[in-house]
Amino acid sequence: MIAVRTVTPDDARAPNDRAFVEDLGRRCAMASVSTLRSAPEKVVSGAYDRLVEIVDGQSHVTFIAQEGEHRVGFLLMLDDLPDEVTALPQAFIAYMAVEPEFRGRGAGRALLAAAEAEARQRRLPHLTLMVTEENEAARRLYERDGFQTERRLLCKAL
Repeated sequence: MIAVRTVTPDDARAPNDRAFVEDLGRRCAMASVSTLRSAPEKVVSGAYDRLVEIVDGQSHVTFIAQEGEHRVGFLLMLDDLPDEVTALPQAFIAYMAVEPEFRGRGAGRALLAAAEAEARQRRLPHLTLMVTEENEAARRLYERDGFQTERRLLCKAL
């Protein structure tokens, strides 16, 4: 059974949680790269590290999904990043990853439910995220959870 907990600074597990988020995020980062953009894994991994630094510098919540004592996934949610078009408040999922061997077993769904519950508690009117068109498994998960396409990022290879 998958359980989700919120990482708090006073939690003795926090340093290990941080290492888990860094490691799993780096290992999964290439899934965020569209086939329209060719990028070496080292560059993408560095971009992920910069994303974590940016998240750390802002108000955010980290959720860890566990099966027993084994960490199986995480979600990083910014809670004070207004929508860039309307300037309305929102909760923004900056990154989510699940260990490959645990995908399809409810960890992603549990992480999304925890993020939604936290956003509702904070009275944030929207929960948003970005996903590549090619990441069909993630898109199906998000769509089943009620997410709808609001905008599209278009790219033209030159």
